[in-house]
Amino acid sequence: MAEKIQQLLNESKTARWTALILIALMMFFGYMFVDVMAPIKSVLWGELGWDSGTYGTYRAAEYFLNVCGFLIIAGIILDKMGIRFTGLLSASLMVIGAVIKFVGISEWFQDTSFCLWLNSWWVSMPGSAKMASLGFMIFGCGCEMAGTTVSKAIAKWFKGKEMAMAMGVEMAIARVGVFSIFSLSPMIHDAFVNSTLFGHNRGVVAAVAFGMVLLIIGLIFFGVFCVMDKKFDRQLAELNGSDAEKEESEEEFQVKDLKTILGSLSFWVVALLCVLYYSAIFPFQAYGAEMLQCNLNGISAREASNIFRWFPIGAAIITPFLGSYLDRKGKGATMLIFGAMLLIVCHLVFAFLLPATDSKFIAYASIVVLGISFALVPAALWPSVPKIINEKVLGSAYCLIFWVQNIGLCFVPMIIGNVLENVNAADPAVIEAKRQVAEATAQHLDTDSILIPYDYTVPLIIFACFGVAALLIAIYLKALDKKRHLGLEEPNIK
Repeated sequence: MAEKIQQLLNESKTARWTALILIALMMFFGYMFVDVMAPIKSVLWGELGWDSGTYGTYRAAEYFLNVCGFLIIAGIILDKMGIRFTGLLSASLMVIGAVIKFVGISEWFQDTSFCLWLNSWWVSMPGSAKMASLGFMIFGCGCEMAGTTVSKAIAKWFKGKEMAMAMGVEMAIARVGVFSIFSLSPMIHDAFVNSTLFGHNRGVVAAVAFGMVLLIIGLIFFGVFCVMDKKFDRQLAELNGSDAEKEESEEEFQVKDLKTILGSLSFWVVALLCVLYYSAIFPFQAYGAEMLQCNLNGISAREASNIFRWFPIGAAIITPFLGSYLDRKGKGATMLIFGAMLLIVCHLVFAFLLPATDSKFIAYASIVVLGISFALVPAALWPSVPKIINEKVLGSAYCLIFWVQNIGLCFVPMIIGNVLENVNAADPAVIEAKRQVAEATAQHLDTDSILIPYDYTVPLIIFACFGVAALLIAIYLKALDKKRHLGLEEPNIK
């Protein structure tokens, strides 16, 4: 028996960390595609005719079908069909959604009868944005399903081992994806803006095409992981012997098991903390580069992206170390509190101190500190879920948390986009900049150098308020952990 245990694939550090890298790279490319337009948001008005309200609706589309219930179904699929099937399905949905988005913003699509029909209703939103939003909806279903699948896969391969560190490394790799696209997207846009390869709007289309190709590569990497995971399952079956089928039957997931999750106060506290915290992170990420342009005296889109890209890098660097600390020392609930506090401070600095000082040093420092916050909370949050939820329904638990999170991520970008347009509607500088863009577009001139100088104060205050609410929930969670002995402050390695 001991000999067989030593032969298990996940007992090999090389094998289990190779498996982690393969699935993390799928998420790496997924996170790149999520934010492929964020660094070049300021050129969308000139190239695609998308204002901030349209962009906010497009960003919200990523989460729309998930909020409507897809993520709950995804959790059931994951627990019923397993990691391999669900992962391949999710990676395929990401690719399909990316292709639809690419088609939607392509020049040739604009002259099709279908696009003209799309333009004929809900006229405030261009047909290109409607098609891109449809693709982003499908991509979002795959991306969120992939996130939960990866979490369950790590819990399986690293059970009783460096689970928090593994989750930290996976998140770090994904965060580097955000850093990469904030570096690469403006470069790709500028390289193709004068090319004839993609026709009109070529810079934006080229950036999206790049992300689409990477998603296909991510699908291939997950296929390689599936080969390893299938071998691991065979080893587990051999180890368990004849009792394997009986045990599997007894432990098979049933829909009624969802009551166990929904009836858990601890689950709902974690889910609420998740939605409040991430509502101040991912929607902000969609507007962060343009915010820096507006608050730093009109710097270029590339320069703003070069500053903002350090946000995920701060998280990527320290997340694995935080995961290792959690594995050995614990203090997960305390980390959640400190992470929320840093979030509040950063958004208030962006809102008031940055425009008053016009200091790039303050911008860099705040971005890095926000990255530290983004390391503290996820590193402590996700490894906490297996401590409060039975492994049999763990996939559904992750999906339900993602579902609650997606409610915020769906509506917050729309709220921020509309608030941004409304609070700046009477600003003469904004009105004049939009007039210049419209005039340049009509004359087929370059519009990328014309910045619409939005005042971001109110949106940033809204983000800070989400942070305050998350802080209060984190404090309550620590009190609940002390009362119920959930083990959130205890180390993972026993």
